[in-house]
Amino acid sequence: MSGLLYLIPIALALGFLGLLAFLWTLKSDQYDDLDGAAHRILFDDDDRPLKKDTSEE
Repeated sequence: MSGLLYLIPIALALGFLGLLAFLWTLKSDQYDDLDGAAHRILFDDDDRPLKKDTSEE
């Protein structure tokens, strides 16, 4: 029973720290664009054709 006197405040403190960490990630815009990187790989950056090397050696 005396172990609960230590474990309950520790659990509450860890939960509070987790909540603070989550709120900090929300404030620093960590969750703005979750799908952007997954969809960005499907599109080409360059729509231009590649230059052919016409120089002869």
